[in-house]
Amino acid sequence: MKLAIYSILLALLAICAHAAAPQKAVIVSYPKDTPDSVVDRAKTAIKEAGGAITHEYKLIKGFAANAPASILESVSAWGAQYNAVIEEDQLVYANGGGR
Repeated sequence: MKLAIYSILLALLAICAHAAAPQKAVIVSYPKDTPDSVVDRAKTAIKEAGGAITHEYKLIKGFAANAPASILESVSAWGAQYNAVIEEDQLVYANGGGR
């Protein structure tokens, strides 16, 4: 009986560890002449990999997302023809000062 309980707990732990892949907060942007299908493909791939689109920009062609690092490499490769830029989402301060 104890062996069965430990086996079940070990299986649940493995599932949780796999589901909690490290994610990065990024901004993905494209030149304005990039086809919408390229941007949509990137967003779909991020969602399917367990990431989330956190904001879609209106002034620029791009979006912010939390995504696994592994899918970001693929998104970068797909957008290479269109000069896709993937950069870490972070705070930026005016005048070089923090807080």
